[in-house]
Amino acid sequence: MQSNLPRPRKGVFALFLWGAALLLGGGLLPAAVTRQQRAWDILASGAKEKGVLKRADAVRALGLLPHDARARMMAEKALGDDHADVRAGAATALGEMHSVESIPGLVKALSDKDPIVVLEAAHSLLALQDQEAYDVYYAVLTGEQKGGRGLIGQEREMLYDPKKLAEFSIETGLGFVPFAGYGVAAYKAVTKGGADQARAAAAQVLAKDPDPRSLEALVVATSDHSSVVRIAALRAVATRGDPRLLIKIEPSMDDKQDAVRYVAAAAVIRLSEVRTSPRLSAAKHSLDSTRSQKPQ
Repeated sequence: MQSNLPRPRKGVFALFLWGAALLLGGGLLPAAVTRQQRAWDILASGAKEKGVLKRADAVRALGLLPHDARARMMAEKALGDDHADVRAGAATALGEMHSVESIPGLVKALSDKDPIVVLEAAHSLLALQDQEAYDVYYAVLTGEQKGGRGLIGQEREMLYDPKKLAEFSIETGLGFVPFAGYGVAAYKAVTKGGADQARAAAAQVLAKDPDPRSLEALVVATSDHSSVVRIAALRAVATRGDPRLLIKIEPSMDDKQDAVRYVAAAAVIRLSEVRTSPRLSAAKHSLDSTRSQKPQ
């Protein structure tokens, strides 16, 4: 088949133009660019899924992308979702990404009709050091709003629903710290198996362990038989911030479980940004240097 690309002409500049046309026309874009774009496509599609838990999982995964305007806008939009699980996931994600720009939206979420959304918003506002969050915890503790006005009707029922508060205590770490912020969907998953809970918790703790053996264990765990463990391992790998692991976690974007694919996509984006950002790369180098100087 005859190529439509221009033939090379004499001259260095002409040869350069022909080479550039061949590169772009042939679709040979840098792997990092196509990998990152695919990851964004996975998250964007997940956030628009008809299934509630799929949307919630995709939005929740955005919490791995702090200081990312696109992720922040996606999460803020999800605060207006029709389903409480998605709104709760958005509130959690905004707190995790330290989005101070989202404080007005989180404050508005304190008036949500669902207690999990209210408590997730309050939890995130605390992380952002916004004082309005304390009003919710005051109401939970005393049964009254600040100023002495008692909770009535729907307000009391909302904040004293035993099932909702039990879920919240797990997902925010009040009951089991290693699962802080995992969200309602993950809460429902981890309650099905005790051994997987322990291994997932261990994976999250190992995110801060500088030992290379722990890193190897986390990479292996991204292919674990348990989706809960795979999610925990991917999150741990992402927070370690080592862009050399991109090639290791990229296959997880093809995982059979949607929740795993969303977290993998967010992890790929995060590590890709570390590799392409001079500021983040410098911070990573400084951290590695500090670790290497610690006595073994």
